[in-house]
Amino acid sequence: MKRFHLHVGVTDLDASIAFYTNLFGAEPAVTKADYAKWMLEDPRINFAISMREGATKGIEHVGLQVEDQSELAEVYARLKAADRPVLEEGATTCCYAKSEKSWIADPDGVVWEAFLTTGGSTTYGGSPDLEQLANADAATGACCVPQAATAPAATTGCC
Repeated sequence: MKRFHLHVGVTDLDASIAFYTNLFGAEPAVTKADYAKWMLEDPRINFAISMREGATKGIEHVGLQVEDQSELAEVYARLKAADRPVLEEGATTCCYAKSEKSWIADPDGVVWEAFLTTGGSTTYGGSPDLEQLANADAATGACCVPQAATAPAATTGCC
C-alpha cells in the first residue's frame, strides 16, 4: 500500500517537533539534530521536517512512498505516462535513509518524488538539483530530462 509523503522545511526544529507531535498525537519515528519524521497510519503519511541552512521553508516537496519493487515499477510507469521530464535518481542516500527514487514536477513546478526505502543511514545524504526540474518547462520547453547534479544542492531538501 502506498503512503503519501510530505517534507516541510522549518526554522525551529524543536518548536516544530512539539507542534507536530501535538497535532498528530504521536512522537516522531525518527529524530535527528536537523530532521524528524512521523510514519503515521491515520492518516497514512510519511511526514518529515528538516532545518537545513539555505533550504526552502514550508513545503519542500511531496511524494509517494511504496512498499515494494512492484509498486515502485507501477508508480514509475505513471511518471513516464505523465509526459513530463523525469529525473531518475536511482539508488541514493537521503534523509537518513537509503532508497531508490525518481523525481517529477507537475505543470506548476510542484516537485514530487516516488521512492522505495531500502534501509537506514547514519548520514542525511543529499539530493539532486530539483530547481531545474521544477522549472523544466521554462528552461527546456519540457523536451529534455534534466541531469542530476554531481553534488548535493545546498538549497534543496530531501525526504
